[in-house]
Amino acid sequence: MKPNASSVISAVALLGAISLTACSAESIDGSVRLRIDLDRTVLPAAAPDRAIIKICLDGLQRPRHDRRPPVNLALVLDRSGSMGGEKLEKAKEAALEMLRHLSSDDIFSLVTFESRVQTLIGAQPVGDGRAIERAIESIEAGGSTALFAGVSQGASEVREYLESGRYVNRIVLLSDGIANVGPSSPQDLGRLGAALVKEGISVTTVGLGLGYNEDLMTRLAQRSDGNTYFVESSGDLPRIFDAELGDVLNVVARRVVLEIEFPVGVRPLGFVGREGVIRGQRAELTLNQLYGGQEKFALVEVEVTPPESGAESEIARARVSYDDALTQRNTTLTAARSVKFSRDQQAVIDSADHKVQADYAQNVIAVTKDRAVELVDSGRNDEAAKEMRRQAGELQKMARTYGNESVMAVAADIPAAAGRIEQEGLDEAARKTYRAESAQTKNQQSSR
Repeated sequence: MKPNASSVISAVALLGAISLTACSAESIDGSVRLRIDLDRTVLPAAAPDRAIIKICLDGLQRPRHDRRPPVNLALVLDRSGSMGGEKLEKAKEAALEMLRHLSSDDIFSLVTFESRVQTLIGAQPVGDGRAIERAIESIEAGGSTALFAGVSQGASEVREYLESGRYVNRIVLLSDGIANVGPSSPQDLGRLGAALVKEGISVTTVGLGLGYNEDLMTRLAQRSDGNTYFVESSGDLPRIFDAELGDVLNVVARRVVLEIEFPVGVRPLGFVGREGVIRGQRAELTLNQLYGGQEKFALVEVEVTPPESGAESEIARARVSYDDALTQRNTTLTAARSVKFSRDQQAVIDSADHKVQADYAQNVIAVTKDRAVELVDSGRNDEAAKEMRRQAGELQKMARTYGNESVMAVAADIPAAAGRIEQEGLDEAARKTYRAESAQTKNQQSSR
């Protein structure tokens, strides 16, 4: 398989060597399961080959409504002039609906921004919600877009209840415009997101319409381990807010640190889709939260040097450390996975895990679409189309070799999309769709 790893961020200290005592391919504690899956459980014995290792974190159950960790939520709303009319009314409707799903002891704050930033509701328990409802209904549009300052103020409100460690901390940002007051580049917002996630705060971004900067919004969400959405019609806002709150209310684990150790003969090449650290024979990835009833995972591409045919050896060992969102108890799970080697090509083919291969294909296409956007932006439409066709061709070859219809389906629409890019480039709607879909895929979160 061809590597499509995301760029590796600067190394951070690992939490210590993973224990070399024996452990199984999966491990369960309470509401979290750690498991290691492989794209094939049998690899060729004749020569070195590349393989995909999938480290899965499953949230096994959703918290009960009456027994879940409390939420510390800051809603940051763009009320600049472009948000006037139906956009703002639908945003207010969505905010009111979100409020109705919170409990009286959840923490809520409301920040609006235009040329200046205003805190309409400082961080406080929801209570009966009436004062918050009145504040939401009073919002009016006008002014420019001080987005960075708005998010920063939202973070300040969240910090009011950060110290206790009891809360699931989230900022939800809604904007329809280009940040034009204060720091305004994707790099600026990416750094802000990276700083916030270290505090245990994630930012979910909702881009409305065709006028916002999707590069900025997706960078902020990705670097803080939040979700990102592109909403072309304001009528979809209540549905999007409801989906986002569903995640926030279902957090089962926080401050998740995943470490992976590879034995001699297994060389890690990179994460596929995610940003993580690789240092020698070890890799590390941090996540802010894990949701009940959902799976998050990391894909790592490795090069494996085979021992003799018929042998079986360990390919990866993983450890995940996290805080239980309800009890705040720190828990560590470990798992290890072995792979067999054979000179029988059919045995290799028959051992394929089609789900792992499909996850790999989806993330390869997500990375490719991001690259295509960059190439189109620089006027290199032909190169973008060529790269998309190349990746589609490689995935189609994999699909035929392993009889994987899911991989074939992932690749099926890419040649036609490449043709449109070659002829027309990307309009605003297509560009935003590419960015949002790519970000959500690379977030690697799915219902089980």
